[in-house]
Amino acid sequence: MIDYPARLQVYMAKSGCGSRRYCETLIEAGRVTVNTKRVTTLGTKVEKEDVVMVDGQLVEPVEARYYIALNKPRGYVSTNYDPNERNFARDLIAIEQKNLLFSVGRLDKDSSGLLLFTNDGELAQKLTHPSYEVEKEYFVQANRPIARRDLEDMLRGVYLPDDRLPYRIARFEILGPKWTRIILTEGKNREIRKLLEYFDYRVIELIRIRLGSIELGNLKTGHWRQLTKGEIQQLQKEPQVRRSR
Repeated sequence: MIDYPARLQVYMAKSGCGSRRYCETLIEAGRVTVNTKRVTTLGTKVEKEDVVMVDGQLVEPVEARYYIALNKPRGYVSTNYDPNERNFARDLIAIEQKNLLFSVGRLDKDSSGLLLFTNDGELAQKLTHPSYEVEKEYFVQANRPIARRDLEDMLRGVYLPDDRLPYRIARFEILGPKWTRIILTEGKNREIRKLLEYFDYRVIELIRIRLGSIELGNLKTGHWRQLTKGEIQQLQKEPQVRRSR
């Protein structure tokens, strides 16, 4: 339920537009109108009778919540809107209400594996915000064996030119000459790829196998399933703020 007057980004998140953070980017980009007037101010509040549109499409709060796990193939993008792309991961999900769904965080076009979709903006906020440190686990194959000393440097943190904060991994396990298990708790854009490129490795395969308590398991590539009630409850209670920024 929404308490009115409601902040525009909260209203949008409960309408299946994305996490609150993502909804804020839509507002700032000028893609949102309230009663036909374009709004770019994040402090804007709306009433129940107001008409809110995103990219010209009416959005309204939905009571039903959907939670879906997809094994995303390579070549598909996580976003629901990109004029330069044709293969959208959400289109692989065959439910009538899929237009309400958005991905929880990112999984880049060249990567595969577990991608969660929901219309629960509050849960998505918890699962993606850095302060909650929700674990994301990957199998990584590089063009050559990844040296332990390089992985240990990644544990300590590496400063890259595009960010004032260090890129770092949380844990790792060397599985063999070709594969390494890497766990993140932040998930910056293309974080693993950028770290490996910094140490002169090239990623051959990058597969996400876990997000928080949800595991990819034996879900086939391109297939999806709805999360169980127990999995949803675990996700809802799992994120706890572990540090402040």
